[in-house]
Amino acid sequence: MTSNLVSYPTLPDTPVSHLPFSPAVVVGGLIFVSGQASVDAGGAIISGSFEEEFHRAMENVRRVLAAANSDLAHVVQTRNYVQHSADLPLFNALYRTYFSPPFPARTTILNCLGGSLLFEIEVVAVPRSAD
Repeated sequence: MTSNLVSYPTLPDTPVSHLPFSPAVVVGGLIFVSGQASVDAGGAIISGSFEEEFHRAMENVRRVLAAANSDLAHVVQTRNYVQHSADLPLFNALYRTYFSPPFPARTTILNCLGGSLLFEIEVVAVPRSAD
């Protein structure tokens, strides 16, 4: 489905998945970014420490937002999935290195990921031109 009201922006370095979802959907002036995790450009999971996976996921969010003419400063909501509750203090510290006050609205769900992933994030943002 593509119309002048809905778009699916991508760039050559936008991470892809073999699962049935788009990295981002833009509609009504909002950018909805699907869950981004520690994956390479081809969608293969790259396991590592929580911190390594967090940074890789956030860089993937940056790439997806760039394809939609946005960036982390224009994120209005995040949904975060942290596999181990023991990683919550580290998550909060790392989160503050990417987002600053006033922070986006946020939900964090613990002990929820299957497989080897330690972290996943989805965001809602507005385009840079919406300033």
